[in-house]
Amino acid sequence: IPAAPEDVCVRKSSNTCCVSQEEKAPVARIVRIDACGIQCPGPILKLKTSMEQLQSGECLEIRATDAGFPRDAEAWCRMTGNRFVSAQTENGTYIVRVEKATPCAMEVSHPVSTAKGKTFILFSDDLDKVLATFVLANGAAATGEKVTIFFTFWGLNAIKKTEKPKVKKDWFGKMFGVMLPSDSMKLKLSKMNMGGMGARMMRHIMKRKGIDSLESLRRQAIENGVEFIACQMSMDVMGVKKEELLDHVTIGGVATYMGRAEEANVNLFI
Repeated sequence: IPAAPEDVCVRKSSNTCCVSQEEKAPVARIVRIDACGIQCPGPILKLKTSMEQLQSGECLEIRATDAGFPRDAEAWCRMTGNRFVSAQTENGTYIVRVEKATPCAMEVSHPVSTAKGKTFILFSDDLDKVLATFVLANGAAATGEKVTIFFTFWGLNAIKKTEKPKVKKDWFGKMFGVMLPSDSMKLKLSKMNMGGMGARMMRHIMKRKGIDSLESLRRQAIENGVEFIACQMSMDVMGVKKEELLDHVTIGGVATYMGRAEEANVNLFI
């Protein structure tokens, strides 16, 4: 559908490898997306998936109520090579316009690097720390980079199935099974847990504020290609069987993680 006159988005790039100097800048189509009511990293993930549907030179206008979104969108453009056109506020809504760059413009502004991945070691099973891990992982995945989460020791509790099959365990494995959270819904807060009341209150507030739940963030990470690796040694020590973990999870050891870390420029231990 042709854009209305006031919805014209004109390409102003000085790059000439794809467009001749004599060629007139085309009138670009504008696609409008509503990301209101959802919090980080939701708007950025919507920005990424929506931009994938656009042709080079077309514009995306996305509306969000997340106050940090305009700055996040500008940073996302710097990392992906797309052009940040504008940002404005209208009655508490943040309106951001982004232009999809041509492939050659992306190559010039965003050269290929041999180490651009992100890795996370999730050692903790505290609800707040696990939430932070998946928020960061989804944000990194939204830039199109390779992201890996290495789940070790207590972090394994974040990727257990809710409905687990019956598996044979030794005495120590059974004891760990009784003492540890059975799945992500049973994770506790690192502070002010108050016998589980704090964790329930946290989930309630997140729902009221439009923030995705831990389980939703985990699902989004899987859909965005984030690699989940469970530490084999930790599984052996804590009596966790592969059948108890999410189907998406692969098993690896320290060498597997170090291989991913070698290819990354950010490695975080949480």
